Amino acid sequence: MVTFRKQYAVARPVYSEDSFAEDYEKIHRVRKTTLDHVKHFLTCDSKRAKNAVLSLLPIIGWMRIYRIKEWLLGDVVSGISTGLVAIMQGLAFALLAELPASYGLYTAFFPMLTYFFLGSSRHISVGAFPVLSLMVGAVVVRLVPDLGTPANFTSFEGLNKTEQRVLVAYSLTFLVGIFQLAMGVLQVGFIVLYLSDTLVSGFTTAAAVHILVSQLKFVLGLTVPGISGPLSIIYTLEKVFVQITSTNICDLVMSIVIMVAVFIVKELNDRFKAKLPVPIPIEAVMTIIACGVSYGFNFETRYNVTIIGTMVGGYEPPTAPSVEVIQDSAVEAFPIAIVGFAVAFSVAKVYAIKHDYTIDGNQELIAFGVSNIFGASFRSFAASTALSRTAVQESAGGKTQIAGLISALMTMIVTLWLGFLLEPLPTSVLGALVIVNLKGMLMQFREIPYLWRRDKIECVVWVGTCLGAILLGLDLGLAVGLGVELITVILRTQFPRCSVLANIPGTDLYKDRKDYMHIFEPKGVKIFRIPSPIFFANVEFFRDKLIEAVGFNPLRVLRKRNKALSKIRKLLKDRDDEIKEKGTRGSYRHMAGDSCMNDEDLDPSPNLKDLPLCIDWNGEIPLSISVPRVDLHSLILDFAAVSFLDISGLKGLKTTLRELLRVGVDVYIVSCDVYILEKLHNCMFFDDEIQTSMFFPTLHDAMLHVLEKHKEDKSIGWVLADSRL
Repeated sequence: MVTFRKQYAVARPVYSEDSFAEDYEKIHRVRKTTLDHVKHFLTCDSKRAKNAVLSLLPIIGWMRIYRIKEWLLGDVVSGISTGLVAIMQGLAFALLAELPASYGLYTAFFPMLTYFFLGSSRHISVGAFPVLSLMVGAVVVRLVPDLGTPANFTSFEGLNKTEQRVLVAYSLTFLVGIFQLAMGVLQVGFIVLYLSDTLVSGFTTAAAVHILVSQLKFVLGLTVPGISGPLSIIYTLEKVFVQITSTNICDLVMSIVIMVAVFIVKELNDRFKAKLPVPIPIEAVMTIIACGVSYGFNFETRYNVTIIGTMVGGYEPPTAPSVEVIQDSAVEAFPIAIVGFAVAFSVAKVYAIKHDYTIDGNQELIAFGVSNIFGASFRSFAASTALSRTAVQESAGGKTQIAGLISALMTMIVTLWLGFLLEPLPTSVLGALVIVNLKGMLMQFREIPYLWRRDKIECVVWVGTCLGAILLGLDLGLAVGLGVELITVILRTQFPRCSVLANIPGTDLYKDRKDYMHIFEPKGVKIFRIPSPIFFANVEFFRDKLIEAVGFNPLRVLRKRNKALSKIRKLLKDRDDEIKEKGTRGSYRHMAGDSCMNDEDLDPSPNLKDLPLCIDWNGEIPLSISVPRVDLHSLILDFAAVSFLDISGLKGLKTTLRELLRVGVDVYIVSCDVYILEKLHNCMFFDDEIQTSMFFPTLHDAMLHVLEKHKEDKSIGWVLADSRL
């Protein structure tokens, strides 16, 4: 740890905000009105048009600097490697969406074509993502269940079950694209900021659990109908365990062999990635071997193994989505749009930082929106990116989206000419590939003990999101996670950790008095710090903590003094001479310097016009009168961490300051943000009691002012009295 011991000394006057404004003239800035912003937005010139085109088509930016000799070979090799992974993952993730495997190849092809032109990331691999596939599959199963009748839509007429499911998937994807495109056009890419890393981690872990359970039926060779909705994972596990004795041994053995082999090779890829020119495409290798073995030994008829079967060859003409499906699935489409963008943006940001270029969140929304709309027109389902596939594209030497375009062309080749070779592939192999790729997401469970040790509130967000998504489903689980996260934010701002500060002797530093042994607190002075905004939800908490810090309730003191004044008037009326000579000797003085009570200031307040005395409430009081003692003469409020103040907070603050001032406590506010000061002026915060002179730019300025004002009191302040700023 480096310790700095250099000295610094600043000699300047003690400033209040008023005196600082006198010495330093502030520039008057004219802020733009809403009309000015609208005019600027609608104004167009050649520079703005050029920037708009470059922003809308990021391909122009990186194509102008493309280094053919240095980058092209890496992009080609990366594209081939990524294409092999994309083909296998597309086939596997299509099963999660409850669709025929060949439709996963559509998702690996069409969205990539448009993202190539519109995307601002040069490294992510666009295509199927298991979490989105599972969310799409939940809607597909809900509208077209395995058992029972499908939804009563006219667009389903004349279609078999597979065609109905495909219609639901691409109609839902079309709506997802509309949502993403609309958010991009409206420039609301910042919405991803509301999904914290903790929430995304808990959500994706829950999704991994759902994916794992959904693939058990393929790995075990069981017939389990798809189930959606709350507690669907419980019902699915129940049906799996009921049929566990009917497990297809061939499927199980083949799945175990595939998972072990892929896991080992992936670990070797990670360990020796610096030495390997490209990662070993183990998924593709094992898929080819499994296809050959299945075809050679006729697994379908000999061992009753379920295979992919007929692959859809070629591409069909674009079709319109079903309006009925769109209307029915709007609630489920929005979280799919948010999750797809959040995951893709997070991955893209990692590689943008690594390779030193920028990405635009709003442009990414537009790119994925257009990609999903375009892909849905050709029957693909919701696309995003997968971290494992993107890692392959980047580690294999990919520099730009030319690698992504080549991977898309490879899926096109398989779709048009080589698809028939994949028809003998057992679905259990695809299930095994899905499960083995869940390692990264499932390992996120290790974050629980880490979060518990570092930040228990974040741990609650993670666990709440994960449990909510596991038990209630991914769409409702995301809402639960956002709710838990919102509650934690509210709790942190509504109940902040307020503190009483004290001076570190010989310095202008002020720290929490509970944290240090050798501190200095001048007698009669309190420094109170609130580290959060003051608004409607926490203004009462702020008042309660302030009362706890000063040691008395100013409103209660005022009421006690009112009662005491009533008794004093009665005593003066009945035994005027005796009270003046004995009972109140030293308590009532004809001096203007002591606290004088005003009949306008107290509510309720007796009429004090007939009481020609100023009262020292900390002096001797008649025994029959009890008034709380106030030993505090100055209170300093540190507003350095107060970022905003709403109307309710302003009213509560003003009431509290008035009560303190009326019991004889001088209040000072330090380090107040300039915009809060402007708001206080605009809202008529200042009056005869609360004045601008109580505001100081720094805490030390206010403390030196207090010491100077009370320098006749020898019991305070010698440590700070001569200190330099």
